[in-house]
Amino acid sequence: MFGGGDYHEVARWLENFVNSHAKREDPRAECVFDDEGPREGVSYGVRVRLGERVSSEIELPFADVARNRGSLAWCQQLAERARGLVREIGAAERRLPRPA
Repeated sequence: MFGGGDYHEVARWLENFVNSHAKREDPRAECVFDDEGPREGVSYGVRVRLGERVSSEIELPFADVARNRGSLAWCQQLAERARGLVREIGAAERRLPRPA
């Protein structure tokens, strides 16, 4: 892996990275990625969807992702955050009453 890259290249890397790690927690999970509008060129919004449920959002500044995506320690922390989003909505799903 390496650091740097333009906004859209880093966005593709980040979305794939989060998807990959979210699916390790639950294969049904998928990344909900926001890099448009006022965020464009500045930051990314990352959520995870599991069925109908959507997690809280992680906002990541573009400069931080571009600078740190080559760092194993930083990537490990981000992977854990992505997996934590899946656990967050998975726990909420398990608390729901089951239909009779």
